[in-house]
Amino acid sequence: MDGIGNAEAEHQNTMIHDKTKTLSQQVAMALLGLLAAISAMAQDGPQPRLPVVELTAGMYVIQAEMAQTMNEQTIGLMYRQTMGVNEGMLFIYDSPQVRCFWMRNTLLPLTIAFIADDGSIVNLKDMQPETGNSHCSAKPVRYALEMNQGWFEKRGLKPGFKLRGIPFTPAIAR
Repeated sequence: MDGIGNAEAEHQNTMIHDKTKTLSQQVAMALLGLLAAISAMAQDGPQPRLPVVELTAGMYVIQAEMAQTMNEQTIGLMYRQTMGVNEGMLFIYDSPQVRCFWMRNTLLPLTIAFIADDGSIVNLKDMQPETGNSHCSAKPVRYALEMNQGWFEKRGLKPGFKLRGIPFTPAIAR
C-alpha cells in the first residue's frame, strides 16, 4: 500500500475509534441515568434526612436539606408525608443547565424555585403531587429549592428576589 492509502486507512481507523468512544460514553451516561431511575423506583419510603443548610429569604429562615448526589436528587422528597413550614430541599448541581422536575411518588404539593448562582430566583413553578408533568427552569440554573406549595407566594417572594446563604456566597467571601 502506498503512503496515501496508509494515511486514509489511519484516518478511517481514527474516525471509527472516535465514534466508538463517543457511543460508549453515551451508553455509559444512559446506564447511569437508568440506574438512578431504577433506584428511585425501588425506593419504597423516603430517603433519610439529608444534611441541612440555612438559607434566608429576607426575614424568613429556611432549613433546606441538600440533595447533592444524583441518587439524592432523583429521590428528592418522594414519599415524604410532612414537611415543616420553613423546611425544604435544595438541589445543588455542578453546573448551570435547564433543570426539569416531576412529582412521581411525591405526596406533598410543592412550589419549586429555580435559582441562579447569585441566589436570585429565576422562576417559580407550583407542582401537584404524584404527577409526571415536567416543571422546568426558564434558563440554566445550578440550584432548585422545593418548599411547601404557596410558601413563596405567601411571603411575596417573586422572580428576581435574592436568597442568601452559603451556597450563594461567592467563593472568595467564604
